Amino acid sequence: MSLRRDQRGAVAAEFAVTVPAVILVVLLSVSVLLTAGKLVRLEQAVAQGARLAARGESDERVRSTVAHLVDGATVVIRLRGELVCIDSAVPLSTVLPLPSARASSCAVASTP
Repeated sequence: MSLRRDQRGAVAAEFAVTVPAVILVVLLSVSVLLTAGKLVRLEQAVAQGARLAARGESDERVRSTVAHLVDGATVVIRLRGELVCIDSAVPLSTVLPLPSARASSCAVASTP
């Protein structure tokens, strides 16, 4: 039996090469999905915060609502004419070194 035709161990070697690549792809896919979910939650939280601020709720209530919906979010409330705008940022905890996610939303302030 020649060495060229001996296939014993070939499957194990191929398996050993492909398993780390498959695990890496799965981990990166999960990380991307978690990051996308956090971005969607941040956008929704900022929009909800802008609606609350425009309705006349206290700044503390707006901040606590956004922070409750997205853990670790920082909130800045600002007035631009008749608009109430909410800016927020949250660090992304992924396996990749990504910058903080940022979102902003404005709503027309109600007049008492």
